[in-house]
Amino acid sequence: MGSKVTIIGAGSVGSTIAYTLAVQGQVSEIVMIDVNTKKALGEAMDIRQGTPFMQPCQIYAGSYEDAAGSDIVVVTSGIARKPGQTRLELCQINVNIIKSITPQIVKACPDALYVFVSNPVDILTYAFVKFSGLPEQKIIGSGTLLDSARLRTRIAENLAINQRDVHAFVLGEHGDSSFVPWSTVRINSLGINDYRERLNYREPFQAEINKDEIENYIRTSGGKIIARKGATFYAIAVSVSDIIRTLLNGSDSVLCVSSMMHGEFGISNVCLSIPTIVNGQGIKGTLLPMLTPEEEDKLRHSADVLKEVLSQIDFTQA
Repeated sequence: MGSKVTIIGAGSVGSTIAYTLAVQGQVSEIVMIDVNTKKALGEAMDIRQGTPFMQPCQIYAGSYEDAAGSDIVVVTSGIARKPGQTRLELCQINVNIIKSITPQIVKACPDALYVFVSNPVDILTYAFVKFSGLPEQKIIGSGTLLDSARLRTRIAENLAINQRDVHAFVLGEHGDSSFVPWSTVRINSLGINDYRERLNYREPFQAEINKDEIENYIRTSGGKIIARKGATFYAIAVSVSDIIRTLLNGSDSVLCVSSMMHGEFGISNVCLSIPTIVNGQGIKGTLLPMLTPEEEDKLRHSADVLKEVLSQIDFTQA
């Protein structure tokens, strides 16, 4: 029996996730839901017409009722930040959108696993936990998985090495308060400083590791891509596809995704990203990295930043 995924939001991100899942042959049925039904119909048709060159897959635009029986629901709906609009204003609008769709999708898919991609992802993941009444382990935010991919990519470029040999996470908020715990970064089995010292060859194009530059690169990448092409969607689509593959495969895997915290590093009642054990049931638990005292402080600061935003949001608005 195949797997069914519903994607709420047929914009650039939602449509690229649908396309990526179809090309990778991960699922047998994809439902695309959007308030702009014409857009959803067009995106589904465009992807569907390429399926003769892929694994068999049904892809169609539908309603919340059509989502019934989905194994996974991916939420990409929301609006992008407009010029002059504050981050808090955007948060409130997108929280209201999540609240409006929650009863419909939960009624149709009470047993599904939910993956949140809409921004601000940590805030909206938290909101859905509160609105839905579903078990927390079934609700996952994409969090800093994309930030971590950007980090691995940049380190690999600096060291001229395969990205798969770089093991590194970005922790905290998917936003400005995120940080890299450099003490945990590994190149294969070696710390990043030890790796360079133990090389018995040198390539002339290998750059020195500039940690500040790399962290700035991670934080500004999204904005630069948006300025150059209008939106980011390829890398986040692949990242979300990896979450879905993990959920469908069922084996325990460690992903840096956003989920509700319950005392880890003294942090509770907020969603943010730390290494998390994910399997076919959703979130199994967390894997607490060995952080330095300074890194623990940065993680708690990131939690405080998110809590400050949460304290200013009206969760009663429709």
